[in-house]
Amino acid sequence: MTETPDLEQNPTIARIRASQPGAIAELIYFREELTVVVPREHLLPLAEFLAEDKKLAFTYLSDVTGVDHFPIEPRFELNYHLLSLSRRESLRLRVRLPGDSPAIESVIPVWPTANWHEREIFDLFGIRFEGHPNLRRMLLPDDWEGYPLRKDYPVEGPR
Repeated sequence: MTETPDLEQNPTIARIRASQPGAIAELIYFREELTVVVPREHLLPLAEFLAEDKKLAFTYLSDVTGVDHFPIEPRFELNYHLLSLSRRESLRLRVRLPGDSPAIESVIPVWPTANWHEREIFDLFGIRFEGHPNLRRMLLPDDWEGYPLRKDYPVEGPR
């Protein structure tokens, strides 16, 4: 069995805490993977810091995933999977969004590859990415009703 490390001693966490007070709401360490839970208003500034800081260099966004926890609030969750190629380190940022206002700032200015990830999440979950240059459906027809990966979406489809 592997011991859980003291996350406050992690150099990445220490740099985040020193530079971005309030950006860490919670730390999760599971199966040797580190997740930082971030309040939604801190996501973009933290993303900029993680990508631009030469000692961290989280310059690669490999994926963004959406989760619907309906009927639990906060209902939605976004997971940003980051890599620092030069340091061979990964980090996950998790942001929780309420069901009544699932919106967050786009991270395209930091990681342009977020474009397609954000569009897919918008298309299937209905989460809005403010500042996205082309937020429209990409998998479903423009006239499709609803968001099929929401847990309250009717199994038989829209009527």
